Amino acid sequence: MNDFLKIENAGVHFPGRRGAPDNKAVDGVSLTLAKGEILGLVGESGCGKSTLSRAIMQLQPLTSGRIVLEGQDLSLLSSSQLRTARLNFQMVFQDPYASLNPRLTIFSTLAEAIAARAGHLEKAAAWPLVSQLLERVGLDASAALKYPHEFSGGQRQRIAIARALGPEPRLLIADEPVSALDVSIQSQIINLLQKLSRELQLTMLFVSHDLSVVRYLADRVAVMHRGKIVELGETEPLMSAPQDPYTRTLLAAAPALRMKRPDPAAEKS
Repeated sequence: MNDFLKIENAGVHFPGRRGAPDNKAVDGVSLTLAKGEILGLVGESGCGKSTLSRAIMQLQPLTSGRIVLEGQDLSLLSSSQLRTARLNFQMVFQDPYASLNPRLTIFSTLAEAIAARAGHLEKAAAWPLVSQLLERVGLDASAALKYPHEFSGGQRQRIAIARALGPEPRLLIADEPVSALDVSIQSQIINLLQKLSRELQLTMLFVSHDLSVVRYLADRVAVMHRGKIVELGETEPLMSAPQDPYTRTLLAAAPALRMKRPDPAAEKS
C-alpha cells in the first residue's frame, strides 16, 4: 500500500545569531502516514514539532528534504497549484480565538471555508451546509449567527475544527489543539477528533507535548527531541516499553488521562 503522506529527510534550519551555528529546528526527519491513520507527534516545547507541522502545511519552507502528499511533492507546486492542493490538507491551531476572524460571524467563516472547494454559494444554499458542519462538531446551528467572542474556548475550538473540515480535506494537522483548554474540555475535543477521523476517513497528524493524550488517540507515535525523531512505533507497545531515555522521561512526566478509548464495535451495537 502506498503511503498517503511521506516526509523524507525534512530539515528546517534557521541562521544562528552573530555567527553562531544554525538552529536545526527540524533535522533530517522521515515519517510516513497511511490513509486513515492517526499519528501522534510528541515532544517538549521547542523540540521542532510545530515547525514540522508548518512545513507540512507549506507555511514554512524546508531547508532540505521533501514532503509528498498522495504522490505529489508539495514543494514543487506553484502558488496557484499550492492553493488548490491545500484544500486537501488543513490545520487546527492551538489558540482557536487567534485563528478565527473576530469581525466575521461563524456563518461567514464557515461559508468561506466551504466555498474554497465548492465555489461561490448564495446565502440560502450555504445555510444548510454551515448548519451541517456545526452539528458535526457538536454545536447548534444557531451558533452561525454569533461572533467568536461569544463562545467559550472549547466551543471556539469546535468552530476551528469545523472551519478546517469546510474544504473537505483528507489530511488534518492538529497542532496542540487541546493544550489551552481545561482538562474536562480536552477530553471532549479529543473524542470529537477521534469520531471525525473514523466518520470522514481522515488521516491525522496530532501534535502534542502530552503522551497521555496521544496514547488515547493515536494509532502510532513519533517522539521528537531536538529536531529529530528519537522513537517511533505503534502506540501501546511504545508506551508500555519505551526504548529511548527521552521517551521514558516524557512518560514519567505525563499525567494519567482518565478516559476510556471508545470501542467502535460497541458503538455500532
